[in-house]
This record gives sequence, C-alpha cells and structure tokens, in this order.
Amino acid sequence: MHERSKAFSELRERFKDRFTTDAATLIAHAGGKAHHTPANPDAVFFAESTEEVALAVSLCARERIPLVAFGAGTSLEGQLSAQRGGLSIDLSRMNRVLRASASDLDCTVQAGVTREDLNQALIAEGLFFPIDAGVGATLGGMVATRASGTNAVRYGTMRENVLALTVVLADGRVIKTGGRARKSAAGYDLTRLLVGSEGTLGIITEVTLRLYAIPETSSVAVCGFPCVGDAVDTAIAVVQQGVPIARMELMDRRLVQAVNAYSGLSLAMRDTLVFEFAGSAAAVAEQIEKVELIAAAQGAVGFEWASEIEARERLWAARKDAFYAIVAQRPGGRGWSSDVCVPVSRLSECILHAQAALDTTQVPAAILGHVGDGNFHAVFSVDPARPEEMAEVARINSEIVDKALSVGGTCSGEHGIGTGKIGYLKRECGEEAIDVMLALKRALDPFELMNPGKVFDAGDPR
Repeated sequence: MHERSKAFSELRERFKDRFTTDAATLIAHAGGKAHHTPANPDAVFFAESTEEVALAVSLCARERIPLVAFGAGTSLEGQLSAQRGGLSIDLSRMNRVLRASASDLDCTVQAGVTREDLNQALIAEGLFFPIDAGVGATLGGMVATRASGTNAVRYGTMRENVLALTVVLADGRVIKTGGRARKSAAGYDLTRLLVGSEGTLGIITEVTLRLYAIPETSSVAVCGFPCVGDAVDTAIAVVQQGVPIARMELMDRRLVQAVNAYSGLSLAMRDTLVFEFAGSAAAVAEQIEKVELIAAAQGAVGFEWASEIEARERLWAARKDAFYAIVAQRPGGRGWSSDVCVPVSRLSECILHAQAALDTTQVPAAILGHVGDGNFHAVFSVDPARPEEMAEVARINSEIVDKALSVGGTCSGEHGIGTGKIGYLKRECGEEAIDVMLALKRALDPFELMNPGKVFDAGDPR
C-alpha cells in the first residue's frame, strides 16, 4: 500500500538494512502474544535514537502513513497489529541506560531497555526497578500500556513510577514531559496522559523512572488452601490488616498443575498463594508471623519456604511463565487472558464467579492474579481456527468483565485496551468520557496515524 512512498524511499536510502520490507520481519511485527488477529505493516524501521524516530514520523506524516511503535512484541490485547498497514517503528535497539542516580533514586533509559537489563545495570549500586510486567517487556512498552505486575501491591504500577518522558508526536515534534522533581504543580500533567496511551498519542522514546533500594533481606513462602475462596480471603485480610507485603500471588489448582508440568516444579495440587516478604530482618520476621496467623485462620495447609536464592528465583520465574504454561496445555494453542481489577473487598466473589464460569468449559484455562491489589486473570489456551470455541471463551470473558464492572472494577488492570477491549471501555467509561478521549486524540493526531484502531475506533479521517 505504501511501498512506493517517498517516505519509505528516503528511509531505505538513509538507513539501508535498518529499513526492511522482508516478509518474515513483517510477520514478526504483525501482533503480540495473544489470540488477536495479526496484521502486517508495510515496512519495519529499526530506530536507534529519538532523532531517528522523529525523522521517520515526520516523513510518514507528510504522506499520512500510519505508524505503530514496537518494543518486544509481548502485548496481549492486539496493540501491535498494523490494521492500516504503514510503518512499524521497532525501538528494541534503543536499549541504553542513559543515566542513573543513586542519590536521587532515579534513572533515564531509552524505551527499548527491558526491566531485566535495567536491573542488571543497577545491581552494583544496590538499586532496582520493581515493576515486573511480562518477561522481556521493554520499559517503553510498559509505560505505553500502564503495566503492573507482581510487585504492584507494594510499589504501585508504571503510573506511579514514571517521572518524565520524551515523546515524538504525530507530526514529528519531540516533547519532554515532567522532570526529576518528585512533585510538580506546573501545567497539565502530560506524563500521566501519555502513560497508558498505547502509542495512540505519540511514540515514547525515553523514560525517567523512580528507583528503589534493594531490600536488606527477602523470603518467599508457598501456602496451599482447601479452596480458592479461602486463599482469596487470606489475601484480602493481609491487605486490610496493612501488612506491607512485597508480593502476593494467587495460583488456582489448575494453574499449579500447568506450572508443575511446564516449569518442572512439584507444588502441591491446591489453590495456592505465593508470598514474598522484604525489608529488614526484623520487619520480615514480623510480616511472616502476621501472615502465617491470618492464613492459618483460613485453613491454610502450612508454609513451604523457598529460602535459597535459586529456589526463590525459580519459583518466581515459574509464576512469570504462567501464561505460557497454560497455553502450552494444547498443541498450537494461543493465549487469551482476562485482565479485570476490582476493589479488594469484592475480590473473593469475583474470583469465585470466574471459577464457576471456567467450570462450564472444556477449554484449558486457569486463574492467577496479583490479588494484593485486586487484579486477576482467567487465562485460556484457545484454537483461533475453532469459531465455536472462540465464541464460548468470548462469552465467558464477557461475563467476567461484566461482574467486575458491576462492583466498581475495571476491564483492564494492566494489559491495556488495544483492539480487544474497545467495547468494554465504552461500557466502563461511558460515551461522554470517550468523547473527551477522542477530542484529545484528534487534537494530537488529527489524521489518526498513531497506532490507528486501538483503544477506541476514531475512524479513518482520510
């Protein structure tokens, strides 16, 4: 569609093999990790600086060529499909940590840096960045989707941990939002507007983040329960009693079975909570004592400790691979994940409702969640070639979202809207709020070049 454009010709001439229309590369940039239908871009450009991104955007803007920012390809809601073709701007080579300050507990990175790589670079300083979204996710992508993860109960989400951004707008202008001060009352909060915008308002190229000291000590425990309701009630009580726990993850017994097979673990086949306690030795001991008492009151079947570093890391790696463990239960399966978040006081009824819904299907599925902040997922391994199966899972997913919205929750705690939740966003926010979002979108991107068709359908102005 755009192969013969002047913009593409100039990018090809200037950047040689960093601009490509190779078929395999286009397919690799056509979608994320989940079940959503992929759509190839017309070309891929591997950028290495903000200036290169701005040039590519400026050239494409003149000819109204659509643009999709690409990081690691780990998104779960169709954010990366090039529904109108155009240029995929791959930021994975923008992978430098530009600066880090132990004194100010902050750093600035290019958008293609992963959390794992950042933390490896920070370890000598005794610092880390705690937000742990999908394995291998880039920090720019995590900002764009307002990602979260297992540490959110203690450290918050990307929204709370982004101080400033460098962003290329739809016409190629480069703006910087925010600064390194920990608070500001200066002007509109453009940083928070762009966090979670999923590439629809601009392309994030640099991020300034809060950092934290690595805790003095940490300990991990696995605790089984007679039923999922007891596990969730324990999690609720831990939150309501103010225990400053680092992580608290739910794995229902279906997920335990899948994780044991996929990751070579031998966890007991029970509905399970995984806890991480972090802080000073005295604080960790106090947290453990409180949580053990709370869990025992709910019928917990003991605490199994993972005290060695290798054992702790293996357990958390297995939990991070839970999505893939579920998908791997059938050959050629694709993942479909719900992503609701609800008030903690309503968490138990919502998870029990989801569990009952899963009991009605033969599709491999399990429940997991960051239950400390009310976020949980029902993950399915689906076959997109079976329309009746896809319709069944869509129905169950809709029931889970409807229940969450009915108790004041949200359709997306951390994965974003993409193409998969456009209808749910309308139900959650209402037409008036959507109109305001569309007005912002059209003000910054009047020709809908930035990741068109995502978050809401703004239409094709051409």
